[in-house]
Amino acid sequence: MTGYWLRRIERCDPERDHQEIYRISIGFEFPWDYQRALEFALFRTYCVPSISRLLAATGEFEKRPQKRYDDTALLMAELAENGYDSPRGREALSTVNRMHGRYRISNDDMLYVLSTFVYDPIDWIDQFGWRPLHENERQAAYFYFREVGKRMGIKDIPGDFDSFRKFKDAYEEANFVYSADNNRIGRYTLDLFCAWYPKPLRPAVAMGAKSLLDDRMLAAFGFRPSPAWVGRAARAGLHARSAVVRLLPPRRKSKLLNSKVRSYPGYPKGYSPSDLGAPEPPAGIDPALLRRRSR
Repeated sequence: MTGYWLRRIERCDPERDHQEIYRISIGFEFPWDYQRALEFALFRTYCVPSISRLLAATGEFEKRPQKRYDDTALLMAELAENGYDSPRGREALSTVNRMHGRYRISNDDMLYVLSTFVYDPIDWIDQFGWRPLHENERQAAYFYFREVGKRMGIKDIPGDFDSFRKFKDAYEEANFVYSADNNRIGRYTLDLFCAWYPKPLRPAVAMGAKSLLDDRMLAAFGFRPSPAWVGRAARAGLHARSAVVRLLPPRRKSKLLNSKVRSYPGYPKGYSPSDLGAPEPPAGIDPALLRRRSR
């Protein structure tokens, strides 16, 4: 790829123009990398027992893992493609807030999930991207999700890029511990990743995915590490892909809302963001997980 989009990013101010920079990065420059990185970012959040406990209690990851994955991906894509203050962006945020508002979720858990959306793609692209991220892209990701977080009612968002990174690291140090729910949600998610490939390839896909998890994640999930050679092969393949992508012409059409979505064929045609999202809490769920509603 040439520097067409990069030159445009260089002319932008990362705070004022964070939506434009983020939309270019995720939709034009690194769509595949962002998709993979955000998959692993969500996977990372399931290492936290308070998060995985709630997800296990809803039963959604056991019954409808593909739809839960698609809903999250599409709601985030709506925000990035259309802007968080656009009509569709506000509708997407309303859907997200409605789902979260049903449950008792701590501010720190919400803040942590938000932080993974900033830093996990940055870390992935640092390792496997076809070019280095520009500093404007790094800062814009922080400013973008800071604004999204405010609109989600998340409090105490750290005031700069480095402070938010420190929060994320400290949170993981304190909260990544094994639980049976971590293991259950981790296995459902790993099974979903494998289901996207032909059956004979699924054991190799599972080993490859686990080879990209760090030691702390493996321990929190209770997963056995993949052989070292699998990790070397997976990383070599990702580097080889980047070398090929580097030679391609710049992308002229955003991939954000123009990819095949298994749960919603033809999306966004015929759909609105409010059509997405999980159903009401299931009968019999532990009332302690639910947020009390004012009368």
